[in-house]
Amino acid sequence: MSSTPAMNRQAKAARRPPSKILLDGGDPGETKHIRDLLGFVDGQTTNPTLIAKNPEVARLVKSGQPMSENQEAAEYRTIVRQISPLVGDAGVSIEVFADLDTTADAMLEQGREMNSWIPNAYIKYPCTAQGLKAAQRSVAEGLRVNITLCFSQSQAAAVYAATKGAKAPVYVSPFIGRLDDIGQNGMDLIANIKRMFAAGDGHVLVLAASIRSLQHLLCSFHYGAELVTVPTKVLEEWAQTGMPLPDASYSYPPTGKAIAWEELDLNRPWESFDIRHELTTKGIQKFVADYRSTLRQAS
Repeated sequence: MSSTPAMNRQAKAARRPPSKILLDGGDPGETKHIRDLLGFVDGQTTNPTLIAKNPEVARLVKSGQPMSENQEAAEYRTIVRQISPLVGDAGVSIEVFADLDTTADAMLEQGREMNSWIPNAYIKYPCTAQGLKAAQRSVAEGLRVNITLCFSQSQAAAVYAATKGAKAPVYVSPFIGRLDDIGQNGMDLIANIKRMFAAGDGHVLVLAASIRSLQHLLCSFHYGAELVTVPTKVLEEWAQTGMPLPDASYSYPPTGKAIAWEELDLNRPWESFDIRHELTTKGIQKFVADYRSTLRQAS
């Protein structure tokens, strides 16, 4: 009996890795493509940069029709509503529009609105003092959150402490590739956070982000990241090579300087952890610039 597309998808889905797979992107067309390619997509992460690259948004900007802030928010809502039914139970992460001066109150207001867009929303807040204040209040209200732009074990500890009592799993997103970019071994951060969280209550899940290569993906599986968010090109490579999984002999070829393990007490108040990191600051500035690139400039 010849196979059907549905049968092929089922066979691929049977090779699910230990980590949930999220697509890192802002185009529902890509979501459908990856779902057909792998047989499943567990979730999706979005951010202002990815929304700016969405084909429809890019077309409007290129045609000389930049949007107002309200139009941008409406377009973002439309995009995530198209993505929402295409993915599994890891949900769709929607990032608040925040610069370095945005208050927790302003972030929370956006988070509440974005949470109403779809039933499987995860609200992304930056790993800053204001972002963590917003996350703390969000989980108290029952919102699901994803703390993004995490670059240190201390930041991850603060996320854990700030979100205790969350009714749903909290995601923390350590960025591997951007640490590699500054000469550090970004995969060490995943290993260190997983080791630290082993002493906790399990309410925070590691979502490995800024994955640039097949080795990043395989090592994230190997280190036990509960989730991975991956761009289309890396997922295509993974599919083309047969969706391999690391075996007991797997060894990651380290790049850059090792990131040292820190002994941190997860029971400390979140405000006691040093959450400053230059890459968090640069990441926020990049997202702001990409967001503003789609807006109509005031005359």
